[in-house]
Amino acid sequence: MSRQLTESQPTRWALLGASDIAASRVMPAIRANGGQITIVQSGDPVWAAAYAASHGLDNHTTVVAEAVERADVDAVYVSSQNHKHHDQVITAAKAGKHVLAEKPLALSLAEAKAMVGACDEAGVVIATNHHLPASPVHLAMKALVAAGEIGTVRAVHVNHAVGLPDRLRGWRVNDPVGGGVILDVFIHDMAAVAAILGGQAQAVLALRRQAADSPAAPDSVMSVVEWSDEVIVQTHDAYDNYDLPTSVELLGETGAIRAHNAMTGDPVGEVTVYRDGETQTIDIADRSDLYLTAVAHFERAIRTGTEPLVTGIDGLRSLAAALAATESLSTGTLTPVEQIPG
Repeated sequence: MSRQLTESQPTRWALLGASDIAASRVMPAIRANGGQITIVQSGDPVWAAAYAASHGLDNHTTVVAEAVERADVDAVYVSSQNHKHHDQVITAAKAGKHVLAEKPLALSLAEAKAMVGACDEAGVVIATNHHLPASPVHLAMKALVAAGEIGTVRAVHVNHAVGLPDRLRGWRVNDPVGGGVILDVFIHDMAAVAAILGGQAQAVLALRRQAADSPAAPDSVMSVVEWSDEVIVQTHDAYDNYDLPTSVELLGETGAIRAHNAMTGDPVGEVTVYRDGETQTIDIADRSDLYLTAVAHFERAIRTGTEPLVTGIDGLRSLAAALAATESLSTGTLTPVEQIPG
């Protein structure tokens, strides 16, 4: 069973995957929330040792069980290669450890469902590390929609075409199964729209820049998504845009919202409401770091029983939409999305 933590007790973490996202985003958030990192695991012993040394960690290992079964570990952050998530989360759950898992939860819905089920059975929290629902601009959009500022939302446009830094190219461009913008970027769009509007994707039609039979991971994809409550969502996800800022636009019955520079891991961006021929810039007073916010919600969840900001069910839903988009690329047809209850 998981250790019951009080407010004064720091959460002690194991890192599964010595990744860039762990180093640049999640480790600083864990430490800023008062957590401690006990050990890092990587399949490469040389890399594990170097990573531990460069980030001030006392312990490293190549064995997942050795990391998660330690008595001085309460929670596990999984940021390994996508195909490893399933086995690692199952192992952590069996050891009674809470889990913060990177997206996609897995490469199939069956595996992802097994991961969520194992955590539920073990009585531990599983959260999906979708960062955008913690964005100050996304939280502002969510509040505006909930307050009825633009009436019922009928359409959403997401521009999430970005420029991919050289240090992050790796599997994202080389792995045709686990890489590409659908599992890396589009999946974030789905989590973001769900957090703002509620509901889940119903069906997806996706087109890629490369030929359908290209062996390369898709690096530029446009999609149209049928959403709950008759909302249409249009997305553009790419790795080749180094100039145009990202954005989210919500078209409602009585107004519209545009968030500029909105699909980023940094607490930046602006929100504008358009209504009755006038514009209003929304003041965003709280510019908290996205990962700091997500980890804080996770910490609260494992102590109080509240839900993390993005749950395992949320991760299942975003994955279901991404897998439907991937299938649509192959068939060229509108593809139904498996509905995830809960």
